[in-house]
Amino acid sequence: MPDYPRNSGRFPAVALLGAALLAVSGVACGKDTTSASAAARAKAQESRPVRVVAAAVGPLPRTVTVTGTLAADEEVVAGFKVAGRVSEIAVDLGSPVRKGQVLARLDPTDFRLRVEQAEAALRQVRAGLGLPRDGSGESVDPEKTALVREARAVLEEARLNRDRMAQLVEKNYIARSEVDASQSRLLVAESRYQAALEEIRNRQELLAERSSGLALARQQLADAVLSAPIDGAVRERRASVGEYLAPGAPVFGLVRTNPLRLRVAVPERDAPSVRVGQAVRVRLEGDPAVHAGRVARLSPSIQEQNRTLIVEAEVANRDGRLRPGSFARAEIVVEADRTAVTVPAGTVVTFAGLEKVFVVKDGKAVEKRIRTGRRSGDRVEILEGVAAGEPVVADPGSLVGGTPVTVTR
Repeated sequence: MPDYPRNSGRFPAVALLGAALLAVSGVACGKDTTSASAAARAKAQESRPVRVVAAAVGPLPRTVTVTGTLAADEEVVAGFKVAGRVSEIAVDLGSPVRKGQVLARLDPTDFRLRVEQAEAALRQVRAGLGLPRDGSGESVDPEKTALVREARAVLEEARLNRDRMAQLVEKNYIARSEVDASQSRLLVAESRYQAALEEIRNRQELLAERSSGLALARQQLADAVLSAPIDGAVRERRASVGEYLAPGAPVFGLVRTNPLRLRVAVPERDAPSVRVGQAVRVRLEGDPAVHAGRVARLSPSIQEQNRTLIVEAEVANRDGRLRPGSFARAEIVVEADRTAVTVPAGTVVTFAGLEKVFVVKDGKAVEKRIRTGRRSGDRVEILEGVAAGEPVVADPGSLVGGTPVTVTR
């Protein structure tokens, strides 16, 4: 027998009491676990209220989605046709301009002096032709000019003198040599008469030349004023007052911003369905509005490098909200009267690359696999899986198949 201490009789009693307490607590824990599981099962069996919406048939135009850049309808670099020093700048960057509006001026002093010089030269020629100083007519009858009348008078006198000499020599009153001299003087007079006519013709040509010179000088004076060739706005300014400019030097860059051109590349597979006149819906970065346009021009050929068709659309910009150079996303409506079955986008659940919706059958949620097409606003096209009019669960959230549900309005 082992030799225990005097109070060793208490040890077995304490051990028995601990075992009893452990048994009691184990029973209590088992009861709690069983109760929690039962509560979870009961909660899972509770019916979940859901709202359903019917798949609807409605218009869903077929579109081709493309991207591109907005460009100005027209871009012009305006400059003076003549050389000179800038004396005035009437517009600046961003200024709206109308066709014919004055943009800038050159110092007109030199051009006015050239006009005065050309006018003086013209008056000199007109005086030589016997025309009025400031008249507008340039045609003249050579026979009525003083130079030709004088030459004709000399010619007539020489002809009469020759005839008299011929009569006198027949009567042997004068020598034959005098008749020959009169004949020579007649030939000289005829030559001078022809020379006078040619001189008048030369003066008429000189009159036309001086008239053209005057018109050119006046045109240069007018060209010293730079006017806007188009309606639009100033995109850039390249000159300042006091700067000397050569002919054709750029002064302003102008753009016409209404309408704008949207140039896009349509994939070859969609090219046959694009036509001139089709509607285009344009969206810009940071702008929630949808801007309307239309297809205006099509390239006659497919680009071999990327197998695309270049298309230009015109986009209205009456209020000037759109700016050339902006990146744009566009939809070309190629089939406007097309219809399709659609559901709200919130009814579609995507998991692991698969798309599905929930329907209610026998009081429970049932999954249905679907295949979707294009989106239009907050609605999604259903290609297969749901028929028109079939109700689907709106906002399924974390709903799973087999969950009891109650349809609410």
